[in-house]
Amino acid sequence: MNDSGCIHLSNFKAAKGTNPYKIVHAFFVSCTSFEARRYKATSCLCFTCGQPGPRMHSCLHCIFFACYAGHIQDHSKSKKHFLYVDLSYGNIFCAQCQDYIYDRELTEIAMTHRLKEAKSLGINVPFTPWLPNNNEAMALRRLRKRRLISPHTTIGLRGLQNLGSTCFMNCIVQALIHTPLLRDYFLGEKHKCKAQGTGKCLVCEVSKLFQEFYSGAKTPLTLHRLLHLIWTHARHLAGYEQQDAHEFFIATLDVLHRHCMNGVEDTEKKENGRCNCIIDQIFTGGLQSDVVCTSCSGVSTTIDPFWDISLDVAGPGSLQACLERFTRAEHLGSGAKIKCSNCRAYRESTKQLTLETLPIVASFHLKRFEHSSQIDRKISAFISFPAELDMTPFMSSHRRAVDVGADNNNAPEGIFEDNRYSLFAVVNHLGSLDAGHYTAYVRQMKGSWFKCDDHMITRASLREVLDSEGYLLFYHKTVLEYECDVS
Repeated sequence: MNDSGCIHLSNFKAAKGTNPYKIVHAFFVSCTSFEARRYKATSCLCFTCGQPGPRMHSCLHCIFFACYAGHIQDHSKSKKHFLYVDLSYGNIFCAQCQDYIYDRELTEIAMTHRLKEAKSLGINVPFTPWLPNNNEAMALRRLRKRRLISPHTTIGLRGLQNLGSTCFMNCIVQALIHTPLLRDYFLGEKHKCKAQGTGKCLVCEVSKLFQEFYSGAKTPLTLHRLLHLIWTHARHLAGYEQQDAHEFFIATLDVLHRHCMNGVEDTEKKENGRCNCIIDQIFTGGLQSDVVCTSCSGVSTTIDPFWDISLDVAGPGSLQACLERFTRAEHLGSGAKIKCSNCRAYRESTKQLTLETLPIVASFHLKRFEHSSQIDRKISAFISFPAELDMTPFMSSHRRAVDVGADNNNAPEGIFEDNRYSLFAVVNHLGSLDAGHYTAYVRQMKGSWFKCDDHMITRASLREVLDSEGYLLFYHKTVLEYECDVS
């Protein structure tokens, strides 16, 4: 495919440049301002039949709108104007070639306009696929040995040696390696470390680990270096005794987060002060706590960031039931009175937790280990969990909609966002509290599951995954939304 379109478009650009396309696209395709949207709504009619379509096009040579039902062809024959812009998608149609023409420069103009349109409307930026620039395209042509992903590929699958009760670490590493956006970030070499050469950056070590996993080699890896760095920066985990996989997961995210912040530019900070490192972009959500005074119904709301959700396991049940209990309003009782700002006195209250914002990766910790002054035990009750999970019932926006009895026409903003998630990793604990072993299931691609038991990797079925006991559950958002950050 030619990056500069056909010869007719090239000749037009050489004579008149890209300004005609910019004007048409900004006013009649992307509509980058309120004025443009009003102008398109009132003036975008076929000059021949007076209708708004079908498939309205604009002539690039002159001011002329025509629908595709023969009228642009008539204009082309009478005026000898051969280039038109499709006003629905911004594509260029060449009447001489009788085809739509791709042009990289015009595609980049269109992308810029779409970003401006999203900002003008206050909506998320629509997804656009990656387009290689000239240097990247040349590199791809030079690279003859490309690794192709087939339904039976094993690229990205490698066992991990147990260094002495380090199965807890191996399982968390497998889950992180198979987190799609984290994989894309590190394989895209996005991390730019300011502490290069010191050997103390965990993010650099994880970046190397991703390269090892996706190198195509199949021999098991030994994670001496990673373990040492974790011990150095999270000393409570140091030692070769068995550790809790959940505690290791949180500690690893914390160290990665801190090292990301040490190695990124100041522009990685958002205006509201929230960290915008890759860890927080993927794993951070917002947990809303509403405390309601039982006397005056005054509400005190706080929103705190979270990396995972720990759920009580009361007995056999389901993940959805655990989440329902987690987000259920709880009466705090007379022994936990809170000073009400309205009543100016200590009152009884209720407290309810809901999810204000969802992370890209939702991580659930089923609290199977019970520690008390009387007994330490493991709760092995079966908790079912789905391959596909809808988080809408547990959202703050959903609760507000239920409280006001909203329907489709007056529901609060955000209630109809897509909150579906897909399971991609499960960490299991086998055995007792004193003598146990961790294994993991990871999804390599859609419908392709593998069991990771230290150095051994074996194929697994989805039914085998869903029938497992489940200790840590990792879900990835099905539909990603992109924020508009264009100034």
